[in-house]
Amino acid sequence: MLSQMRITPVLSALLSRGGEYGELFYEEVRSLTVLLEDGKVERVLSGTDAGIGIRLICREKTFYAYTNEGDERALVALANDLSRYAEGGGTCAVLPASPAAARGPSAVRVPPGSRGVGEKVELVSLMDRVARGMSPEIRQVRASYGEAERRIEVAAHPGVFASEEQTFTLLTVQCVAGNGSGLTIGYESGGGTAGWEFLEEFAPETLARKAAGRALRTLHARKLPGGRMPVVLAAEAGGTMVHEAIGHGLEADLARQGMSVYRDALGKEVAGQAVSIVDDATVPGKRGSYGIDDEGTPGDRTVLVDGGVLKGFLYDRLSAMKEGARPTGNGRRESYRHKPIPRMSNTIILPGTTDPDRILGTVDRGLLVLKMGGGQVNTVTGDFMFEVAEGYRIENGRQGEPVRGATITGNGPEVLKMIDLVGSDLGFGLGTCGKEGQGVPVGDAQPTLRIGPPYITVG
Repeated sequence: MLSQMRITPVLSALLSRGGEYGELFYEEVRSLTVLLEDGKVERVLSGTDAGIGIRLICREKTFYAYTNEGDERALVALANDLSRYAEGGGTCAVLPASPAAARGPSAVRVPPGSRGVGEKVELVSLMDRVARGMSPEIRQVRASYGEAERRIEVAAHPGVFASEEQTFTLLTVQCVAGNGSGLTIGYESGGGTAGWEFLEEFAPETLARKAAGRALRTLHARKLPGGRMPVVLAAEAGGTMVHEAIGHGLEADLARQGMSVYRDALGKEVAGQAVSIVDDATVPGKRGSYGIDDEGTPGDRTVLVDGGVLKGFLYDRLSAMKEGARPTGNGRRESYRHKPIPRMSNTIILPGTTDPDRILGTVDRGLLVLKMGGGQVNTVTGDFMFEVAEGYRIENGRQGEPVRGATITGNGPEVLKMIDLVGSDLGFGLGTCGKEGQGVPVGDAQPTLRIGPPYITVG
């Protein structure tokens, strides 16, 4: 869209009264969602949404507007309205002649739009049948399929003109199991930045069996007595802990505002020596991967923690300007209706060298977590709480009986320093991360980890 119109006059109007940075962000998304509940397809929604966001940065403040109109005159008028917030001399925008098409890390073999709606309805129907076939105690099943084919173009002064096409696919299934003792929920999802071929890795039958099995095991499990104890987080648990316990606290806007416990920790030890953490938008196929962020900055692999020592933060352009730093490719937004802010992409605790089976064998009594549930963190203090969606007692170094209703609470910097064994494996999770009313697709990952003395609180 931007490449087909005269954009220099729009940016020049935006910067006509001053400003350090002027930007046009174009987004077009073709999406489809299929939702099944209680054995019936309740919703099939498809459509295309497109629009342009206009941003002016002046005096370290952001002034933002958006429109669905692509007419040059309308955009110039909107740019002139925003320019009134600036003070200083005007600037003539200078841009490359044409946008650089970013080559993202994920190659799409089969565009999801090339497959019929009937095939996508069959995916959710299959998950429903498989889950219900596991046991008559499966009372409810909610299954969904989603796809989005997104094109973005970013034109900004000074010197940014880039574009990328991104594809997202996602399957989710939630099962409710019940008997006279109550109800339990099992959830599983699969997807990423891939086309229809994502089903080769995330078979709908497998997702349904995992979700239903988790709900059924938890239904018949006993509660684990609370207290401080060693915890082993399996790689398949995904990286919810790294996302919440440290990831948000390393987003530069929160750190600069004094809303992060890590604000003054650069160069200091924030985790055990065996722990290294990166945020990596370049991993092929993962849900948080991209070639460029929503400001046109190339996606990158940013080292956050190396050998337990904090090495850096996640920056968008504005936070980088304020800190005199380099943008790390983490300026992300939910859509053209939103301004970009620093966000994670794929946040990963890197694998170590310890055999995962040996890690379990080092714990006499404790908790093994195979699946994390929801979590939340206070970035100012670092305190967090996670639900355990699937957990087991550890008894004499072996996986014991399942447990029900467990939660883990602790303090991010303290718990990261308790990690004393890091496995050689790696497991990925996926989700949609919320911040300031915006949701963006993210991934997270971790190897098998042992949280050792003085241990963590389990409730």
